[in-house]
Amino acid sequence: MVKRTDPASTIEPEMSSGLRCFVYGTAAITGACVLIVEILGAKMLSPYFGTSHFVWTAQIAVTLLALAAGYYLGGRWVDHSPRLGNIYLAILGASVYLAATVPLVRGVSFACLKLDLALGSLLASLFLFLMPLALLAMTGPFLVRILTKSVSQVGGNVGRLTSISTLGSVGGTLLIGYVLIPRLPNSVTMLATAGVLVLLPIIYFFVWGRDQRPAEGIMVALFLIACFSFAGLRPEWKTTMRYGSAQWMVRARANSNFGRMEIIDYAESGWSERWYLNDNLVQNTYDPVTGKSLSLFTELLHGLPHAYHNNLQSALCIGMGTGIVPMMLVRDGVKVDVVEINPRVVPLAEEWFGFKPKTLRHLEIGDGRYFLNRSQEQYDAIVLDAFLGDSSPSHLMTKEAFATVRKRLTPTGVLVMNTFGRGLEASSEATPTELVFDRPADDFYTASLHDTLKAVFPHVRIHGSGNGNVFFVASASPLKVHQSPVFDLTHNSLQDSPDLTRRPQTAWNRVWRVPEGIGMVMADDYNPIEYHDAAHRQSTRKGLVAGLR
Repeated sequence: MVKRTDPASTIEPEMSSGLRCFVYGTAAITGACVLIVEILGAKMLSPYFGTSHFVWTAQIAVTLLALAAGYYLGGRWVDHSPRLGNIYLAILGASVYLAATVPLVRGVSFACLKLDLALGSLLASLFLFLMPLALLAMTGPFLVRILTKSVSQVGGNVGRLTSISTLGSVGGTLLIGYVLIPRLPNSVTMLATAGVLVLLPIIYFFVWGRDQRPAEGIMVALFLIACFSFAGLRPEWKTTMRYGSAQWMVRARANSNFGRMEIIDYAESGWSERWYLNDNLVQNTYDPVTGKSLSLFTELLHGLPHAYHNNLQSALCIGMGTGIVPMMLVRDGVKVDVVEINPRVVPLAEEWFGFKPKTLRHLEIGDGRYFLNRSQEQYDAIVLDAFLGDSSPSHLMTKEAFATVRKRLTPTGVLVMNTFGRGLEASSEATPTELVFDRPADDFYTASLHDTLKAVFPHVRIHGSGNGNVFFVASASPLKVHQSPVFDLTHNSLQDSPDLTRRPQTAWNRVWRVPEGIGMVMADDYNPIEYHDAAHRQSTRKGLVAGLR
């Protein structure tokens, strides 16, 4: 009969001061890495699932589940085998797994996109981040047990280690939010996190745990991390990419707090085209030869303010995109202010899209709602074209936000807004002057946005060709067409397309009437629009998958 070893008899001797400091450092670093992985994981998933609350809910839930599992299993493990080297083996495993998430995230996300948005993002997060976070969470109970020599020390050790780990989490949160995400690709940040973690077991086993050193295991772990790093960083080194059926040249890449930005070019047989991608979604298209836009929505955002205001002198653009619409208005002699939340897009717009910030009256980097709340300026037109990936920021789409917009408009001023919509569909063989929106189940967001605008503005009009872009015009004064917009297209591909939904003129001609009461009025206190718009976002992301594959 094998006699079970008493765990107390295997407790390691009293720690040296150097090892004790290293153990406390381990608690701080693993605490920091848990928060880094939690935030970075959501950023890694956003190019595939977007930035909606579904992604953040999934990531937070998986992190908490991992912490619960790690705390429990770590406590059981250390009670059975209280050897300090064990926790460093767990950290070694976590570092390898985190390195593997970099090349795996694309395939896992594509597979999970076959499900609905909420379930798909949850499963992707579970597969990629549950295991490494649980291994890191084992650190807390493990170190408490190792450091505790008597019952009288339990409270102090738990409090001390928890405090150190939490302070490490605070440092990790600040580091990832203010330093790493804006400056480094997500893949590099994750691999760097894995690299920092793998150093902890290496240092421990080569300085204090030489008699327990798993030399072969460390070598295998380093080899796997190197392989995963090479596989994960290959896209960063590539100068070409496939989008749809075409081969594109990658001109620039940059990370930001608001998504991964890429500038890609296509040129063949006299045709030139440049795209701006944010988290793999096309945000604008441009002809670098003529310096003009190739997108339907830029033509509408430029043309609609002129159409509904007879003397456009000033305009505020909330969301500059690549700066094409502000530059078009500046060339018309309009005094333009721009509010853009993402500072990283400004230099890219200057270098690749002809944006000239000095020609603006004012450029402010910040949140559009914050700017509206503290500004005292009034404008003839406010152009709202703010997007976070595949959706508009919900805090800019409430009745309170629109009430502030109305205060910033002159008595005859107009709000012109670009949004995504699914329900505005019409035959491509005709261009009727008015259509009735009667599919709220398919596009609850569009119906709700209409009702919310009507709660603030007495006059609201909707233009849309049926291709996904929906344009709202709202004003305190009756909406009167002063001049029909003339669309200046670089190429004839849009204007002469057999598909009328791609033509700016079609979007201008098609005016949609939305019966009131089929949506909801969105408010700051209650705005579940992301939940209701989930099906639309899911279809957008599935279209993205088709393009990227």
